Amino acid sequence: MSSSDAKITEAELENELGPRRVYSTSPSSPSRMPAFASVLAVIAILYFGKDVLLPLAIAVLLTFALAPISSRLRKLGLPRIPAVIVTVVIAFLVLVLFGLVVAGHVAEVAQNLPAYQGNIIAKIRSLQESGTDSGIVRRLTSVVESVGRELSNAEERPIAPGTGSRPREPLLVEIFAPSRPIETLTSLIGPLLGPIASLGLIIVVVIFMLLEREELRDRFIRLVGYGDLHRTTEAIQEAGSRVARYLLMQLVVNCAYGVPLAIGLWAVGIPNPALWGMLAIVLRFVPYIGPVIATILPLFLAFAVDPGWSLVLWVGAIFLVLELTSNNVVEPWLYGSRTGLSPLAIIVAAIFWAWLWGPVGLVLSTPLTVCLAVLGRYVPQFEFLEVVFGSDPVLDPKERLYQRLLAGDPDEATDYAEEFLEEDYLEDYYGKVAIPALLLAEKDRRRGVLTAEQMEQVFGTAITLVSNLAEIAQEEEEEEGEEEQKEKESAARPSTPPKEGNGDESELPDGRGKTVFCIGGRGPLDDASAAMLAQVLQVQGAEVVAARHSDIPNRRAMSLVPKQSNAIVVCFLNEDSARHASILVRRFKRTYPAIRVGAVLWVENQEKRQPPTLREADFVATTLTSAAREALADAPPSLVAPGRKIRTRRSSNKTGIAAARSDL
Repeated sequence: MSSSDAKITEAELENELGPRRVYSTSPSSPSRMPAFASVLAVIAILYFGKDVLLPLAIAVLLTFALAPISSRLRKLGLPRIPAVIVTVVIAFLVLVLFGLVVAGHVAEVAQNLPAYQGNIIAKIRSLQESGTDSGIVRRLTSVVESVGRELSNAEERPIAPGTGSRPREPLLVEIFAPSRPIETLTSLIGPLLGPIASLGLIIVVVIFMLLEREELRDRFIRLVGYGDLHRTTEAIQEAGSRVARYLLMQLVVNCAYGVPLAIGLWAVGIPNPALWGMLAIVLRFVPYIGPVIATILPLFLAFAVDPGWSLVLWVGAIFLVLELTSNNVVEPWLYGSRTGLSPLAIIVAAIFWAWLWGPVGLVLSTPLTVCLAVLGRYVPQFEFLEVVFGSDPVLDPKERLYQRLLAGDPDEATDYAEEFLEEDYLEDYYGKVAIPALLLAEKDRRRGVLTAEQMEQVFGTAITLVSNLAEIAQEEEEEEGEEEQKEKESAARPSTPPKEGNGDESELPDGRGKTVFCIGGRGPLDDASAAMLAQVLQVQGAEVVAARHSDIPNRRAMSLVPKQSNAIVVCFLNEDSARHASILVRRFKRTYPAIRVGAVLWVENQEKRQPPTLREADFVATTLTSAAREALADAPPSLVAPGRKIRTRRSSNKTGIAAARSDL
């Protein structure tokens, strides 16, 4: 598995693995200690019972891999038992033949290694004499020579002082016994009994698992998830499909790598090229470490075989071309490495399973970890497994942005925004990610957990984010201008009238020649939302002036409004600010009766709620799209009702009046 595994997008994973779960932990969630204790118990069982569990794990994974082949044979008309037997026999014959070929080539390479000793020594001496790396090579050579001298001196006994002869050394006596054929045969076959017995056990288990696959599935459901058949069935199907797809497609990718490798090594003259191609097929199942080992071995052999350096360069070029082709062409085409695991989880899992079950566990680490991730996906007690191993983001885009705003990190927030804007527009990013992130901040403010300093930091980071996206906004503005120009040119040409209903109602109107004034309603968070709306309006070609809520009390905002403005928009993140919004709208409306004045009350679930009605407001919006459309609309402003005259009451003295009347 290569580094391109981490490039799979979230949308592809969602299409392949289903919708992503939303992680949330309530204050009253149960303790994790029972699940943690269960994990420790399972690890202990896996470690001490590996002699039994390792063959069973191999059998289960082979069953996942061979089940599609058996099902295909059954669809072709073979009965269940012949289909299973044919599948298992062919699979294990291929594995045994593969192992025999590899063993034969390894023995041949080991036999020929002493012949390459002279080339290795000559190259080391040439490096030592070259002068460039003489220091390092000389130190290594001196260390090797000193170790050799110490070993040779240790074999010689020093002569005792004052004596002229060596002390008598003891003679080694070897006892010969008559050879017994039975004992010799036992000593030869004994080491092979364990692997042969394990192989036979695996074959038998695979056959019975394939024969009783449906029965085993029903028993597992009855034992584990009888109370929720739907969830348990989904878990079994997803685990089987993901493991089978990984094993099959990874085998295809490895073969597409190993076969050309063997051909290329044969073409340049490397001994035993089939061995290195076959080892590459097997070693690439080991994540990250396997491809490195598969590369080092042929390079070392090229170093030993050729007296010069041309063969090493040719082998390195072959590996470079194959890696680039596999990572950028074969794997994206076949999606063979998409397992739903994060790259770090794959490395940690490889270390864990190698410690647990040795080299075989290293090869099985990825499919076994896939099963654990599926377990965490569907079992609430083990949800942390999917959080730890899964590749799906555990935070929504709005939550991730809010976390960056709280941390005061505009650079990382800008990176996330640029990734989003590779496929979507600025309007979509602000409407789906940035404004909802500010709504989360407003919710924390209302709960009393967001201080004034933190609000100012969120505002500052958000303004920096908007400033960093100014270049993208300018590019979108230029694209909008080019599209408008093309539309005008196409409209000037005689053509067939467009059909009704073909217009894109989601497109925002053209803002060129219009001026809009945006201002926050009550706090720094409102100011940030007003700045985002202002940038979207600028993309549409409008001239926009943005102001902060602090400019309202001293009437500075009134002087900031351009006289030629077409609309004034007041932004509120607090959905309960309708009364305050009505007051501000009335104030702006009375001051500028010829300008359309409206309010934006941002809400999270705008599809389920109707915007409130504000007196004297020309428009009320709840989304960024609707706010931009209303701000750029050509509708005339509404009439302003005459203001109430405030009458001052005069103080009257009823006693004085009565006395004056009595005098009259």
